[in-house]
Amino acid sequence: MKYLIALDAGTTSVRAFVYDLSQKKFVYRAQQEVGQSFPRPGWVEQDANEIYFKAAYVLDACARFAGEALAGVGITNQRETVVLWDGVTGDPVCPAIGWQCRRTAAWCAALDEETKTLIRTRTGLVPDAYFSASKLRWALDHVPAAGQALRAGRLRAGTVDSFLIWKLTEGKKFVTDVTNASRTMLFNIRDGRWDGELLERFDVGADLLPSVRACDARFGEVTLCGRTVPLAGVAGDQQAALFGQGCFSPGMGKITYGTGLFMLFNTGETCVASSHGLITTIGYRIGERTAYALEGSMFHAGSGVQWLRDGLGLISTAAESEQLAGSVPSTEGVCFVPAFTGLGAPYWAPDARAILTGVTRGTKRAHIVRAVLESIAYGARDLAECMQRDSRVPLSSVRVDGGASANGFLMQFQADVLGVPVDRPADPESTALGAAMLCALSLGLTEERELSSFRAAGRVFTPDESGTKTAQEGYRGYLDAVRRALC
Repeated sequence: MKYLIALDAGTTSVRAFVYDLSQKKFVYRAQQEVGQSFPRPGWVEQDANEIYFKAAYVLDACARFAGEALAGVGITNQRETVVLWDGVTGDPVCPAIGWQCRRTAAWCAALDEETKTLIRTRTGLVPDAYFSASKLRWALDHVPAAGQALRAGRLRAGTVDSFLIWKLTEGKKFVTDVTNASRTMLFNIRDGRWDGELLERFDVGADLLPSVRACDARFGEVTLCGRTVPLAGVAGDQQAALFGQGCFSPGMGKITYGTGLFMLFNTGETCVASSHGLITTIGYRIGERTAYALEGSMFHAGSGVQWLRDGLGLISTAAESEQLAGSVPSTEGVCFVPAFTGLGAPYWAPDARAILTGVTRGTKRAHIVRAVLESIAYGARDLAECMQRDSRVPLSSVRVDGGASANGFLMQFQADVLGVPVDRPADPESTALGAAMLCALSLGLTEERELSSFRAAGRVFTPDESGTKTAQEGYRGYLDAVRRALC
């Protein structure tokens, strides 16, 4: 018997899962919530030490369960969040700047066109505050402790995975993987290294940044419950989900429904430049072989359901939305655009705001609830259309995970909107599964041809003829509502 631990350091919680290689399933899990702070409008911060302490706690709990059968630990993490710390003491010099933080939006918008083009060409990203480099530059310019550590040659900077690996290896390893590096606006995704010209333009020294490794590399060792085991296999959360969902072939896509919606579309070894508002990213790298992906992100998906519950009081639980949405045959013309803090891909409109259109005296709460759920599916349709145009590869299937994937109404409607089967696995923890699979691959406990067997089949939602017609009509209304939100 061999166990692996998959550590998932997310935005609102840190979780660890014990994966049983013999049964090919998770057999134990531990979770700790982590906080966020919002010191100013649009600013999002976290305590990096809290993330580490909670990670150490859940790792310890899982290691006690696994005992002598523990073979290794894989890591997946929220991407783009920036941590700066003292390389001697290991202490953060300021709060971690979250991926949702918009404090550098104006700075990014003011970049000259040459720099913007360089970012798109070299990194596959659009110049936006979502990504890490501008956050790092802001901290270097505005945090005195960062400047002091920099002048002393002690400053380290990286994404959450880098900080956790540094702490877990007691400062022995300063590393990241290619997927996290590809989210910084500083990494050349074609050459597979930090881009010297972009580092110069952002005035960031290469010595501040971690060395970059393949996803299935060995990243160090961690001592848990008196035993030293390898840290092996690292990927950012959305790429880990792509891997965990077994999307290994071009044309396969996955959607993760969380606070936001993240869709990745495998383009194989072809690095496809988007002309439709998507980003090009590294899907994963195994050894020397890199698989690329197109990615689109909706900033708000599940947060719309939370708004129905906590903001409007229209539902008491998220699960109630499924029953309510299914209780009416349509929204009766009501459309919702979830632009609470702007629109992400493919629009990239930070000033857009959420709107509800088509409301009449006959509108009931079920219509509004259904409109919110439909907006999630329509957002995915936007992304899928762009991905197929950019790659010229048809979408063959979509695999789904995340909290809202449990909503049967939404999954059926998603199939109707996309016109392809929507495949939901038996266990929705695809992000953690991807980390476990990478760990097993790194340690030689499985082979690439066996990876597909890690994903347990669940339910497949197939497009329904009548539902597809309703969805297509609704999508046209949604696009009209988006145009209004963009005004």
